[in-house]
Amino acid sequence: MGRLKLNVLGLSYSQTQSGAYALVLAEEEGERRIPIIIGGFEAQAIAIELEALKPPRPLTHDLFVNFAMAFKIDILEVTIHRLEEGIFYSELLCDSGGSRIKIDARTSDAVALAIRFDCPIYTTKEIMDKAGIILPVEDNIRTDKADKMARQPEYSEKYQNKSLKELKELLEKAIMQENYEDASHIRDEIKSREA
Repeated sequence: MGRLKLNVLGLSYSQTQSGAYALVLAEEEGERRIPIIIGGFEAQAIAIELEALKPPRPLTHDLFVNFAMAFKIDILEVTIHRLEEGIFYSELLCDSGGSRIKIDARTSDAVALAIRFDCPIYTTKEIMDKAGIILPVEDNIRTDKADKMARQPEYSEKYQNKSLKELKELLEKAIMQENYEDASHIRDEIKSREA
């Protein structure tokens, strides 16, 4: 069974399911992509790490990282090893210093942790052959690390009359209120103005 390394290409609002997102993973040595439909909370957990937003209190995945580090457990890799009825199954390969163990995980959680542990993500050739597609580069899938979460037009209009100072205050307030979706859009607006 051949393994293929994947990279997180980005997140996009799902065109097929309301309130859902598509996590797009790209094979490192090829053009195929795997779109995985995930929920809003899972997308938020991935987006805030990709965008380097620092919440005032640790979120669930950050707590997991802190817990693992405290007990000297490292995640070496994530593998998407099965695809059944449109559902991707993943596992974490963990190392505790002397032993290695595989732990079952939802793919969205596994990817959120892979980003935090800076470990590789793999899948099988069979899964890529079954689920991989070639996507044209679209405006709503951001490949720049600072702009991973797609920005909707209504957000741009919502913030267009705000000054840079007001936007920075809104960003701080959104982070303090743990409203990370708005925080990512405000951050995008700030970055586009500063560019």
